[in-house]
Amino acid sequence: MWAKTLNLLLFIIVLGVSSCKEERQRTSENTSIKNVNYMEPYRPQFHFSPDSMWMNDPNGMVYHQGKYHLFYQFYPDSTVWGPMHWGHAVSEDLLHWKHKPIALYPDELGYIFSGSAVLDEKNSSGFGTESNPPLVAIYTYHDPEGEKSGKNNFQTQGLAFSLDNGESWTKYQDNPIIANTEDIRDFRDPKVMWHEESSSWVMTLVAGDHAQFYRSLDLKNWELSGEFGKHVGAHGGVWECPDLFKIKVQGSDEEKWVLLISINPGAPNGGSGTQYFVGDFDGKTFVTDQIEHKWVDWGTDNYAGVTYSNAPEEKRIFLGWMSNWAYAQSTPTDRWRSAMTVPRELSLHKDKDNEGFELYGYPINQFDDIVSKKSSKSIEIEPGAKEVDDYDNLNQSEVRFETNSNEFTMELGNSLGESLILEFKKDTLRLNRSNSGKTDFEKAFGEIVQKMPMPHLDSIFEVRMILDWSSIEIFIDKGKYVMTSQIFPNENYGQLSFENKSNQIMSVQNLEVSEVKRTWPTN
Repeated sequence: MWAKTLNLLLFIIVLGVSSCKEERQRTSENTSIKNVNYMEPYRPQFHFSPDSMWMNDPNGMVYHQGKYHLFYQFYPDSTVWGPMHWGHAVSEDLLHWKHKPIALYPDELGYIFSGSAVLDEKNSSGFGTESNPPLVAIYTYHDPEGEKSGKNNFQTQGLAFSLDNGESWTKYQDNPIIANTEDIRDFRDPKVMWHEESSSWVMTLVAGDHAQFYRSLDLKNWELSGEFGKHVGAHGGVWECPDLFKIKVQGSDEEKWVLLISINPGAPNGGSGTQYFVGDFDGKTFVTDQIEHKWVDWGTDNYAGVTYSNAPEEKRIFLGWMSNWAYAQSTPTDRWRSAMTVPRELSLHKDKDNEGFELYGYPINQFDDIVSKKSSKSIEIEPGAKEVDDYDNLNQSEVRFETNSNEFTMELGNSLGESLILEFKKDTLRLNRSNSGKTDFEKAFGEIVQKMPMPHLDSIFEVRMILDWSSIEIFIDKGKYVMTSQIFPNENYGQLSFENKSNQIMSVQNLEVSEVKRTWPTN
């Protein structure tokens, strides 16, 4: 009993010290931002990454007054996971980011786990006014002492609000707003939206192996309205980081609802991944007749992704954490760890059989603004032949082309003999990073050949690859098939080759290899 009491007292003292140090930490944080030059080995040049230390899930993604807010799981004292805070950054275009002070610190209720933020435009919460509506963040409290004691109810939901467009936050005095009365061990990651049809707020929350839906009129008082997923979808691991949204089917007036669910482990290529369901939502619960397991991204390094609230033109803009829990804490970076994916616009399409739906993900239009276009060329490759070209630096580039072949191999290599191999074989893409550079930091990183099925490729399809020092994102057929993977070459890739594996002439049309501009300021 005394040991438990002592542990609790120590925890409270640590939190108190953290609060007392807040202003000093913010000052130190701002100083470190001025000193960093974003040129460390493997540092992304146009993806979002933290100034320093550990980052994982994107949180609280909301657009307001011309700014995209990105909050994220952040531990300011180490490059491995620890007591979670909400880091904060803002951008006007989703590409050029400005770091802000930490938004939410742990307190006596626990660490600040993942969640979401909304603009309470009608001031339903009463935290603001009609002329100055609040931003409201809803997140999970994770009580480490409760977890250590063996209890299952150590995760609850909390709320904070801001009246100055996210510059400062006030935690709600009556937290938690949703207690864990059912003793659910994994009870977290609230994603909140406004449901126009029922004139109510809707929260999607994960509860271990399924999603729960809650309704509220004021963002403070919630009631359970429905559940989904206990016997649907992939269940190789815990369900996490849900997102529920309505989206129009391309080329029609039909609207459907999409539910994103991250899962760890249990992804198709091992470790972490994000599945999606297409169905209907009546304001209380979600239903689908989907049987097939569908994935937002087939690569190993896109997890916990969600979409922006209140985005202009009601676009569904997605960001994911570009890592995998199988090796996230071991990747070979020193000052910082982890990055986010390129922002992607999601769109929903009928599949070729007209029987189901496919969720596409493709870089936002404004990404083209940071691509320095090079002249394009077209080549034809005889069966069994190989085309090799040299470039200055492929590690900060975009490679685009169209082809009529689904049997060929692409290889990106350097003078050290390291190479990243992409093998297109009929209806499957295989990515092999076993000799791509540093891989020995974690056995799981280099061993698995990642596979992506592509059963409905067009006869001529686009391949678009975006490389940024320690990552490659591959978009096939305008985002119908997507694969994201981390890579850590010891030297820049400077060679790109195509090898025709078919018995017909391979046509590579409009091949463009372009530099992508750096988006971080030079201090």
